Amino acid sequence: MSISVKKYKHKRLPHWLKTRLPGTSRFFQLKSLLKKSGLNTVCESASCPNIGTCWDAGTLTFMILGDSCSRACRFCDVPTGSLSIPDPDEPDKVALSLSKLGLKFAVITSVDRDDLPDGGAGQWVQTIKAIRNQCPGVKIETLIPDFQGKT
Repeated sequence: MSISVKKYKHKRLPHWLKTRLPGTSRFFQLKSLLKKSGLNTVCESASCPNIGTCWDAGTLTFMILGDSCSRACRFCDVPTGSLSIPDPDEPDKVALSLSKLGLKFAVITSVDRDDLPDGGAGQWVQTIKAIRNQCPGVKIETLIPDFQGKT
């Protein structure tokens, strides 16, 4: 008895579905700054395939309140569990990083922190205030959690 195996031929992906590998100096500058500051981005935590394109252009989305979420949404790649106490210096670190990068537009999001009494709302307020104080001309886009409808 012989078994015949068909060879699978890979199809090429359409050009709009392909992403290029990151490799510019701007990309590595952002990566280095984030590592030194201990800040998180949704780009890294959620395994975004467009990280190279965005970081090469000098855009990124800061993710505050840690790198682990208290929820486990099936559509999201952000890790869950092992929640740590929010870094009290995080708001100033975000503002300082924006200042160093010379960005005029900031996008801030966060993990859900259902374990915190205010859901992390206080950290949000402090982060926005720090950006306003250190980078008064920066426009801020916020992608806030639902705070379980309590805040």
